[in-house]
Amino acid sequence: MKKKETAKLKILLREKVLPGDPKAVREILISNKYFFDFEIAVAEELIEERLARGPASGYHFFFAEIENRVVGYTCYGPIPCTQKSFDLYWIAVSEELRRQGFGRVLLSETEKAIRKLGGERVYIETSSRPDYEPTWRFYELSGYRLASRLDDFYAPGDAKLTWEKNLAASARA
Repeated sequence: MKKKETAKLKILLREKVLPGDPKAVREILISNKYFFDFEIAVAEELIEERLARGPASGYHFFFAEIENRVVGYTCYGPIPCTQKSFDLYWIAVSEELRRQGFGRVLLSETEKAIRKLGGERVYIETSSRPDYEPTWRFYELSGYRLASRLDDFYAPGDAKLTWEKNLAASARA
């Protein structure tokens, strides 16, 4: 576990997945009001898969806690059939704590962990819906670039945007 200070709040970061994490993540995602019920169910399934299979699941996590309450998390893992590429499947912070630096801390620690696992590139997929604009800015400010756009992927008028960061190049910069 790692302690970090953000916005004058002490957060504890942990990688170990606990039985109460699916419910905590559900609450975080519901608070954001961006996610559909079926997306929230997928987020919970990934945590349950990790609980059931451990590291063999291929899913890794960071959970940010304040006073024993999960307030944010990331889920990431190696992309099958690639050598050094990772997906960042989820990054979310409770709505009431957004824009206070928790996302930056979570993303930074996730990138460090990916490097330790031999990863050099990180990919993040997200929606093109206008309510995601703050998320796109967050990725850009974190050194990610828009790598692809697949129109009408999620629904008519809702493209899949893929953001990419070369960790090897950013480490040299």
